[in-house]
This record gives sequence, C-alpha cells and structure tokens, in this order.
Amino acid sequence: MKKLLAVSALSLALAAPAFAGDDYTGPLNVPRDQWLSISDVIKKIEGQGYKVHEIEADDGAYEFEGTNADGVRVEAHVHPATGEILKGYRD
Repeated sequence: MKKLLAVSALSLALAAPAFAGDDYTGPLNVPRDQWLSISDVIKKIEGQGYKVHEIEADDGAYEFEGTNADGVRVEAHVHPATGEILKGYRD
C-alpha cells in the first residue's frame, strides 16, 4: 500500500508541469508577443511556393496544411517568430 501511495505521489509530481498556465509556449519557448501574425506567416510560407489551406497555433509553433508548388499535400510546422518551416519538428 505504501508503494502504491509513493508511486501515485510521484506520478502527480511529474504531471504537474503539464498543468502550466497560459504562458506555455512549447518546445521553441517563443513568447507570444514575439510571434508573427498569421497573415505574415502565410505570406512567408506562400513566398516559398506553398499554398496554405489551413493554419493554426499548435504547441508553441504554427502548423499548416497546404500544397507545395507541385500540388502535393503538405503538413508542416512553422517557427512563430521567423516564419521558417521547421523540418523534423515534433509536437
């Protein structure tokens, strides 16, 4: 029984950071006031030859769905402060 309580307490302690407030900015840790607007990000993405169909903020970055210059469907993350497409980004 004591082991069960100890494991439960440890689990709660480890889960506590997941309950952070609205200041969570994800793995990139870019404060919200430094983020580009969605319209600016779309301009940067489309300037690289993509057509954006949908874009949203997701876990500290922008995530978009669209097509590349060849019409191939693309899903990618974008750095919120630079508009750079993040290759290999995991959320």
